[in-house]
Amino acid sequence: MPDNTADQKKLLVLNVVGLSPKHIGKHTPHLQALAQQGELAPIQSMLPAVTSSVQATYFTGTTPAQHGIVGNGWFYPDICEIKFWHQSNKLVQQPQIWSALKKQNPQATSANMFCWFNMYCDADTAVTVRPMYPADGRKLPDIYTSPMHLRPELNKKLGMFPLFNFWGPKSSIVSSQWIADSTMEIMTQQQPDLCVAYLPHLDYPLQKVGPSHASIETELQQIDDVCGQLIRKAAELNYQVVVLSEYGIFEVDKPCHLNRLFREKNWIALREELGLELLDAGASQVFAVADHQVAHVHVQNPALIDEVAAVLQAQEAIDLILDKSAQKSYGLDHERSGDFVVIAKPDSWFTYYYWLDDAKAPDFARTVEIHRKPGYDPVELFIDPQIKFPMLKVIKKLIQKKLGFRTLMDVIPLDASLVKGSHGAIAPTLEDGPVFITNCHDCVSEQQQQEGIAPTQVMSMLLRQLQP
Repeated sequence: MPDNTADQKKLLVLNVVGLSPKHIGKHTPHLQALAQQGELAPIQSMLPAVTSSVQATYFTGTTPAQHGIVGNGWFYPDICEIKFWHQSNKLVQQPQIWSALKKQNPQATSANMFCWFNMYCDADTAVTVRPMYPADGRKLPDIYTSPMHLRPELNKKLGMFPLFNFWGPKSSIVSSQWIADSTMEIMTQQQPDLCVAYLPHLDYPLQKVGPSHASIETELQQIDDVCGQLIRKAAELNYQVVVLSEYGIFEVDKPCHLNRLFREKNWIALREELGLELLDAGASQVFAVADHQVAHVHVQNPALIDEVAAVLQAQEAIDLILDKSAQKSYGLDHERSGDFVVIAKPDSWFTYYYWLDDAKAPDFARTVEIHRKPGYDPVELFIDPQIKFPMLKVIKKLIQKKLGFRTLMDVIPLDASLVKGSHGAIAPTLEDGPVFITNCHDCVSEQQQQEGIAPTQVMSMLLRQLQP
């Protein structure tokens, strides 16, 4: 166990994704009790209000223009590819809370439990999802840990990480419970001074069925119960607690297919492989990197800038169109940003779809494949309703894989209308946006409670609660 200084305070931070101030009440008794013990304040929405960007802002105290995380993925012009969900911490271009804590107290220790850009970060302990991909096409649940010895220890004590409950049609509270169990294990073993845990559960049902669905009450109770376990462990080990979130979720019913619009203009380049279509971003004149309610539109033919702007302005689903100059006002003017960053209206979101005929959709479109798709795809939360006996098909595919046959788990639909919730835009009210709860008194100013905490203030507030 680390030899922490006697005066060093300890802090547990729970990132409960999708939680908003409006959710705190009878369905979240543990979170409500924490707020009553200390303070609750809204956090102001930022652009883009997506996981990777918000976490990078919270943990650096800077905007995407400075830390470079302009989305959950972006276009890499040097390799001419769109890549999503990379894990290397080297992508974050500003110092983070893990190193800032060391400057504040060189003896202080930290643990990063499943927050993004986890790999090779400066935290003393880091644990995150990292599946294995054998050459035979299988996807096997696993984790990455630093130090490495934690990987077999956690797997032995808790069982293999429930990857297929973390994302996809089977996503459930099971994965957040595993993260919570591993967090409590690290807290007990090592007692890091700062421990930050990512609890994604609520995010997925809110996108799948929408924030107004009756089942959300049960989902709130489930994540509140997990938080209650962590809050009790924190009290046992003398930790202060902060619960925060990244964004709120909006009800949506209008998917917008920007790449299909650009294709109809003959701006999209395609490569045909085995009769299926692949987006060729490097050869395209214009394309969009879709990320929930945000899309980065890249115009590789400068002569088309004005025409692209006119096409975007004609789309009813679009609320904001930010050119390079306007991006400065929102802290988005980074070289990784598109020539335009467009923000959807609250009831709309952007798909990555570029094909016009579903028969020509790439083979990965009907699978859970977060790294190959050139954009975020929430339809991965569903099993295709047109499959008559979906579980029989899944079981058959699993048997084929176990026998060593190469096969696609092609059970994901291509119907964007199934998605009922999204995020990425600025919340219409503070009650609908992200939240900050602490059991500390006098840690949130009256102005912050009324106007909301700026996202760039979060890191300094966490570090202040760690000061002796």
